[in-house]
Amino acid sequence: MKSPDIDKPTSVESETNQTKNGFLALVSKMVFEEKLPVRFMYKTVPEHLNDTGWRMFTGYETPEYLEDEVTNLIPVDVEKMVTIDPSLEELVQYNAGTVWERAPESDGWERVYDYRIPSAQTEVSITNDVDRFNEEGK
Repeated sequence: MKSPDIDKPTSVESETNQTKNGFLALVSKMVFEEKLPVRFMYKTVPEHLNDTGWRMFTGYETPEYLEDEVTNLIPVDVEKMVTIDPSLEELVQYNAGTVWERAPESDGWERVYDYRIPSAQTEVSITNDVDRFNEEGK
């Protein structure tokens, strides 16, 4: 996947962390450690400037494996993933909420409509009580 020239820094001085590190996807370590292809992927709302929102998996990850995101999912430049697997190039252009899979015996991708994309749970309490608000902020 080629980035538009406008996204490339014109000099080392104008380079930012975003352009230096590329646009990232979280990818299962199994893709690299076990040399398995990406067979399931979805796009969630990006969590930071470099994050594309893409999450890529082999399809062999257990729920326990996926619970430890920090250890088992690694940030990888989307362009590198497209180089490894050119079939991803068209798919990574889609918006958040998109889910794709391919069967082990197939090279073609199929769009999935019945998968619920996981989202981070954030507990929020809302109050108009200034004293309670100050206590919770400590």
